[in-house]
Amino acid sequence: MRTLPSDFLLTVVMPVFNEQRTLRDIVAAVLAVPIRKELVLVDDGSEDASRSILRELVQRHPEVRVFEHDRNRGKGAALRTGFEQARGDVVVVQDADLEYDPAEYPRLLAPILEGRADVVYGSRYLFDDADPARPRDHFYHYFGNRLLTFASNLFTGLNLTDMETCYKCFRREVLQDIVIRSRRFTVEPEFTAKVARLPVRIHEVPIRYRGRDYSEGKKIGWRDAVAALWAIVRYHFAR
Repeated sequence: MRTLPSDFLLTVVMPVFNEQRTLRDIVAAVLAVPIRKELVLVDDGSEDASRSILRELVQRHPEVRVFEHDRNRGKGAALRTGFEQARGDVVVVQDADLEYDPAEYPRLLAPILEGRADVVYGSRYLFDDADPARPRDHFYHYFGNRLLTFASNLFTGLNLTDMETCYKCFRREVLQDIVIRSRRFTVEPEFTAKVARLPVRIHEVPIRYRGRDYSEGKKIGWRDAVAALWAIVRYHFAR
């Protein structure tokens, strides 16, 4: 990755819902990445200790900004709030559950900073010669994600390997032409459908990933997959 301009600012948008177990660790991991950044945390009506932890973190770290929803509205709503508050040159989405490693930010940023892309997806399913043994997703999650990605590609004409990835990185200007309507996990196919209509360059890079199972608090289930399939069709025809 080329040297960053001195005034470059990365905005990390992180939705939070009942993540007291991982919240301090993931914020520490984000702040440890040696890139000038702001971390926009959106508490989506947490019912555990997440909100008090966030208030503690914002007092300790000047680069952390916290916004609160009065009730749980869903990941899409939390991202919409975070996107509205973003001030950086580039925005990246980060989940709060430690499945995605913030050390991948330089890899996500490289195609944008080198002028090769406007939007970058971090794919869990691209083969990486430098790290062939990296952990993979569980089979049923893998199968569901590949099915949804295939359906999305069929409607958008893109050739992605991982439409459902959390790691979506893009120039902030891209948000000027996108209004997120989804409230829950259908935000992924919605964002992809709307980006596909724009005159932007979309790139994928391989990333490391440590998938959680349901015993560890994974929140996505088969109902979300059905909703995502409907969203793929809906946002293809919606204008």
